[in-house]
Amino acid sequence: MASCLQPGMSMAAVAMAHGVNANLLRRWVREAEMKPAAGALRGMTPGEVQAPEHRSSFVPVQLPAPSEPAALTDIRIELQRGVTAVTVTWPASAASECAAWMRELLR
Repeated sequence: MASCLQPGMSMAAVAMAHGVNANLLRRWVREAEMKPAAGALRGMTPGEVQAPEHRSSFVPVQLPAPSEPAALTDIRIELQRGVTAVTVTWPASAASECAAWMRELLR
């Protein structure tokens, strides 16, 4: 059926003309293209037949050494209500306590 495929003709059109599912035709064509030519293995002894070389698309990349984590900074919260402004500085190492304090404040 793949021989029916002419340049510019879609596989779907060929499949429809022959009453075959287009996805099935694509699979058959893909499998046929992957098989070696019928005469290529004829006359060879089993020792002469070699598997095709597998080429990996993996490319090793040299990554920079991991740097030290940035020093924890303080959490800074600025609140303003009318003319009154409050700035709170909280150690980042106690972020969960800061979150609990904020929840209570915003109730």
